[in-house]
Amino acid sequence: MFNAIGRFFRAIKYLFTGKIDAAADALSANPTVISANYDRIIQEKKNRLNQYKDAISAMIAQEEAKKAKLTSLTEEIQKLEKLKSGAAARAKQLVDKYNGDSVAIKNDPEYAKCQAAFKDFSSTLAEKQQRANEIDEDLKQLVQNVTGHKNQIQSLMRELDKIKEEKHDAVADVLSATEEKQIADMVNGISNDKTSEELQRLRDMRQKASANARISRELAGMDSKRAESEFLEYAQKSAADDEFDALIGLSQEKKSSEPPAHDTKIPEA
Repeated sequence: MFNAIGRFFRAIKYLFTGKIDAAADALSANPTVISANYDRIIQEKKNRLNQYKDAISAMIAQEEAKKAKLTSLTEEIQKLEKLKSGAAARAKQLVDKYNGDSVAIKNDPEYAKCQAAFKDFSSTLAEKQQRANEIDEDLKQLVQNVTGHKNQIQSLMRELDKIKEEKHDAVADVLSATEEKQIADMVNGISNDKTSEELQRLRDMRQKASANARISRELAGMDSKRAESEFLEYAQKSAADDEFDALIGLSQEKKSSEPPAHDTKIPEA
């Protein structure tokens, strides 16, 4: 018994689910709904494209910052190389001053100063060069990524334009298919198209109105009166033609061309 009740409720559930699915499918096939769904999809794609553009803009800003940092590091490296060369040149002056006497040169406080500066400039220069190389590699990868994303953006924008065009084609196709189905259903006698019924009703009303007008005309004697008017018009026209012929002498010719009339004798009693 419980199994039967369970099957009964499941059957009701499936029935309502099927009706809801059918109604949803029918609603989704409506041209207005299709157009609205396309608009929603287009707007969502626009929003994602805008987010994508913002991300690329941030990458481009990062690229510009790295370029500026690399430029600054390059200037510092050039300065350190000059300082390093300056320290070496100052130490060489000591060599000239002491005629190459290494003991005298190293005992000179200026030598220790030049040596310390040279070492400091060299180590700092090495660090700056390593950092510059890292930024240069980052820049190459970043530029490559930005270029790829730019190409992807252009591809997505072309796709968006195609979807905009597809929207109108889809709505037109659905409308055309709906009309074709209604015509086919009407031919097969299964059409539910209310416009066909309305057209047939209007045609019936038109025929009925014409019939009523014809009957009213006949009952009012309009047809006979119209015939009399036509006869009178013809008589007037004929009389006018005879008068015209008489004025120009054609009426006598007509009389002379007619055969003479024979007198009819009355037999004697």
